[in-house]
Amino acid sequence: MNPLAERYPRTVVTEKARFELRPMTIDDERIVLDFARTLPTHDLLFMRRDITQPKVLSAWAREIAAENIASLLAWRDDRLVGCSAVVRVPLSFSPHVGDLRVLIAPAVRELGLGRVLIQESFLVALALGLEKLTAHMTADQRAAITVFEDLGFRGEALLRDQVRDVRGRKHDIVILSLDVAAHQAKLELYGLPEAFES
Repeated sequence: MNPLAERYPRTVVTEKARFELRPMTIDDERIVLDFARTLPTHDLLFMRRDITQPKVLSAWAREIAAENIASLLAWRDDRLVGCSAVVRVPLSFSPHVGDLRVLIAPAVRELGLGRVLIQESFLVALALGLEKLTAHMTADQRAAITVFEDLGFRGEALLRDQVRDVRGRKHDIVILSLDVAAHQAKLELYGLPEAFES
């Protein structure tokens, strides 16, 4: 069963903006490709593959159809401004782990969209029965790391010189993780699940 079918589309309102969220489908391949190509190259270094390439987006769409990726798109004024993906590999030795990827357009950063997409992805992980979420980012993305940490993610590893940008410079990758069940229990203890489920 698709964990996104009942919850989306939906409108979310932060303190500073309103966004429309809906699941990504195979029909969104071109618009997501165009969105990815508007992002600073540095923002994409944490991705396992270069999503500015059409064949990579096609593979992403196929994985959505196979229900190995649950991906959300965020719109503001009919413009795609963000996306998230919970990626899992059911036939691996880590079927209980999901890899969370979040991309936000520079124009809407600091409007709370990153936090929204992380929270929504947490609910997706629960619906999929995942036990752990991981997130990768370059070590210099301090603002993004802070948002993840504020939502319960903790540093797990630092991979030195893991990626190389278009100029040949190497960058460290930080891996953060979240124990999904423990985080859910903490939310319930403090009576907070409703904040995510509204």
